[in-house]
Amino acid sequence: MSTDTVIEVNDLRVDYGTTTAVDGTSFTVRRGEVFALLGTNGAGKTTTLDVLEGYRGATAGTASVFGVDPLRDRDRLAPRIGIMLQDAGFFETLTVRQTVTAWRRFYRGPRSLEGAVGLVGLSHRVDTRVSSLSGGERRRLDLALALLGHPELLFLDEPTTGMDPEGRHQSLELVAGLVREGLTVVLTTHYLEEAEQLADRVAIMHRGTIRRMGTLEEVRAESGDARIGFEVPTDKATLLPAALQASIDHRNGSARVEVRDLDPERVLRRLFSWADAHDVTLLGLEVRRGSLEDVFLSLPDEPEDSGRMPGTAPPGGGRSGRPPFDGNRAHAAGVRADHDERAESLTTTGARS
Repeated sequence: MSTDTVIEVNDLRVDYGTTTAVDGTSFTVRRGEVFALLGTNGAGKTTTLDVLEGYRGATAGTASVFGVDPLRDRDRLAPRIGIMLQDAGFFETLTVRQTVTAWRRFYRGPRSLEGAVGLVGLSHRVDTRVSSLSGGERRRLDLALALLGHPELLFLDEPTTGMDPEGRHQSLELVAGLVREGLTVVLTTHYLEEAEQLADRVAIMHRGTIRRMGTLEEVRAESGDARIGFEVPTDKATLLPAALQASIDHRNGSARVEVRDLDPERVLRRLFSWADAHDVTLLGLEVRRGSLEDVFLSLPDEPEDSGRMPGTAPPGGGRSGRPPFDGNRAHAAGVRADHDERAESLTTTGARS
């Protein structure tokens, strides 16, 4: 593995009984980049993250993080990663202060309490019980816990679900700032605009395999034609060059024109020349290049699969559960536990506000 490669996945397959959740997936993540793993529900991205985070093993193929097997060498890997799961498990009766204080005990050289809550905008809620936090505030608390140990690699699984627009903006700006300082991020999100805002590269999974992968521009280009739209008087629309193969929608004395082409610059030059020659103004002119949404819509329309046998839970717990601590604080940094384990840690360590 290159020193610039943080994650390397080769022909990964994960089965649940007779159901294959991940089927021959391969990709790499480079140091200092944001890699967005996207897909519909049941596409296999959650199972892929489970393997990378050391929560379960592969049926076939390999996955390595910082050059080690994330399941076998989780103790070595844990201090270097932070994990923000879809559904955090918190001990509801604890305050934000108590929660962060308890989790700081599992890290070497963690951020201070003040630094952690300030980073995510929860300083004013530090003495509020978790049960009284809004959904967005709970997500921000989980982000604070994921960043406590100054991780080199951060897994963000639907990080802004439940946040209001301001909270989403602040959280994304925070992550972008940390990336500029060298953090590597693996992101999953249903908000495609977040991937377009943050990601250096994206991979789109569908039914267990990666169907599209590359930079944003490369993936967008696979969605096909750009769309150029404008309005002109109805009588002028009939004069448009036939070679443009324009789609024309007549309405209230005007015509809405749409031209689709792989080379929008060429089309625009021709349109401007035509408009000058016929003394026409192209009203409401807009150019819409292919988007991630277009790429999703271009995927085969196949039935979704949950990625596991009906009525069964994935081995080792779901994305809201965590593997148990091994009791060794020195090696537990970066590993997340459910609310029962958090409560137990408070009982055994005597953490107080």
